[in-house]
Amino acid sequence: MDINVLKEIFPVLLKSTGVTIELTVISVVLGTLIGIFVALLKLTKNPFINVIASFYTWIIRGTPMLLQLFFFYYGLPFIGIELEPMSAAIIGLSLNSGAYMAEIIRGGIISVDKGQFEACKALGFTYMQTMTRVILPQTIRVLLPPVGNEFITMLKDTSLVSTIAMVELMRSAQQIYSSNFRPMEPFFIAACIYLALTTVFTGIFAVWEKKLSRY
Repeated sequence: MDINVLKEIFPVLLKSTGVTIELTVISVVLGTLIGIFVALLKLTKNPFINVIASFYTWIIRGTPMLLQLFFFYYGLPFIGIELEPMSAAIIGLSLNSGAYMAEIIRGGIISVDKGQFEACKALGFTYMQTMTRVILPQTIRVLLPPVGNEFITMLKDTSLVSTIAMVELMRSAQQIYSSNFRPMEPFFIAACIYLALTTVFTGIFAVWEKKLSRY
């Protein structure tokens, strides 16, 4: 492994790491918002709304993320909708994250004692007031570990957007390999960066979880 080559390509890969982190954060934040909305829909007593929400989680969780990214970037142009790689990546990753977050959040809500729901009903709270003011705040401690796992999974899954010409960490490593035909250095550094990122964010979520467990 050539040290000079490592010094040359490391700054390029490090710069692309920022795009990977940006994609992960945006996708998980949007996915969480989508997940909250879908989870609330799945818990309603309206069968029509429940079926729609369930269909969304069924089709997203039942198909590969790579196929979903291909649909948004390569498939939509056939019906006249063209998206930039960044837009297609954010939409694909966010919708995928939203489906998994919906199940995580739904599970957290179900874990809350039913007496909380009954108390809110006795106080005259609406469904949305019950969820936003009472139930969801109580589920944060329960949800943090699976949300952390979803974040780490999404961080690694962003490498799939390299297939739709999105230049992030994995795509940069592939481009460097294509230019010098030396696969060892770029992919080794990329692997080290991914490992470092997952380690750091795993530690951050562990600290948050520990702090929340005190209350």
